[in-house]
Amino acid sequence: MTRIISGRAGGTVLDVPPAGTRPTSDRARESLFSALESADTVARARVVDLYAGSGALGLEALSRGAASVDLVELNGRAAAIAERNAARVAKALGADAAVRVHRSTVAAFLARAAGPFDLVLLDPPYELGETELAAALTALAPLLAPGGVVVIERASRSPEPALPPGLAVSRSKRYGDTTMWWASATA
Repeated sequence: MTRIISGRAGGTVLDVPPAGTRPTSDRARESLFSALESADTVARARVVDLYAGSGALGLEALSRGAASVDLVELNGRAAAIAERNAARVAKALGADAAVRVHRSTVAAFLARAAGPFDLVLLDPPYELGETELAAALTALAPLLAPGGVVVIERASRSPEPALPPGLAVSRSKRYGDTTMWWASATA
């Protein structure tokens, strides 16, 4: 069972697509958000969750005080589930819930997004190639706020993501067969 771990919507149960996505484990989400909160990265942040799947990462940020969250998911079934989950979390949060679900490719969303984003959560499918990931990161870099943070979740067997100018890896953490790389916007 996937759920919101903490914050004002803590305990809210989230649906997950039956196939085609790989939800981030509760343990990994707990660790990630504890670190993000200790760095004061979540509160009042403008967040985008690319390759959102169920939306669990972005909705966790919203529950913990993010100002707004954009969930981007191309798969129709997963986007419909993300919309249901967003509605549940919004109901728990009340009028403070600024969440939007975009049924779109990441490239199309980034081409029209206004930014700036303070926190970007990227959990692409493992089969997404390194070239496609690098293109998404290149399109994303100019949309980051100064000091913005990007968290990239990939298979541990994957190479460290190739970052464009304007982004630098600041840390990484392995959770079983998953590794999360943190990148920060540089001047």
